[in-house]
Amino acid sequence: MSGKPKLTYFNGRGRMESIRWLLAAAGVEFEEDFLETREQYLKLIQDGHLLFDQVPLVEIDGMKMVQTKAILSYIAGKHNLYGKGLKERAFIDTYVEGTTDLMQMILTLPFSPPEAKKKNLPLIIEKAKNRYFPAYEKALKQHGQGFLVGNQLSWADVHLLEAILMVEEKEPTVLSEFPLLQGFKTRISNMPTIKKFLQPGSQRKPQPDDKYVATVMKILKEG
Repeated sequence: MSGKPKLTYFNGRGRMESIRWLLAAAGVEFEEDFLETREQYLKLIQDGHLLFDQVPLVEIDGMKMVQTKAILSYIAGKHNLYGKGLKERAFIDTYVEGTTDLMQMILTLPFSPPEAKKKNLPLIIEKAKNRYFPAYEKALKQHGQGFLVGNQLSWADVHLLEAILMVEEKEPTVLSEFPLLQGFKTRISNMPTIKKFLQPGSQRKPQPDDKYVATVMKILKEG
């Protein structure tokens, strides 16, 4: 296979959104194939394209890759977004893992019952303000380079910006006590490839709505 990477997933954020972000940050154009029926999903499984019967699926460089972290690691390594040497890579992995934990709480929220949404959203905001964002504020202060790791953009920076914007959609003032993160957000958002991805009409997906949730549930339902 040659040409643009092909992303197969639902027409929404989910686990694919971070892959879209990283490809966009790297300046890589990609194509998308959206799952709209359970039959499409079952055919991918029957054809042996989904190693663990799960999406996302990314076709890139002759490979059919599954597992979000493996896909992201490959893209980061290929496009010089994975630091210089093992130590920088270890720090990038650490920051990415923390950011993923925060984003995962937000990603699962739309699929929760109304009572759980009402209860869990304030808890997510509280954890962002008291656990995750203080850690990144401290990291930026200690590093003093404008980026989380090294002296250039990495996967960790892209992932953190995505997380910041996700939390701000729920609580617009969440960065009010974090001046270094405010500057980080402005700086990374204005990098040309990322600025382009943040413009209307890009392949960035909106917040999930009820229609998206219903489509995902229909496609993944058992039996």
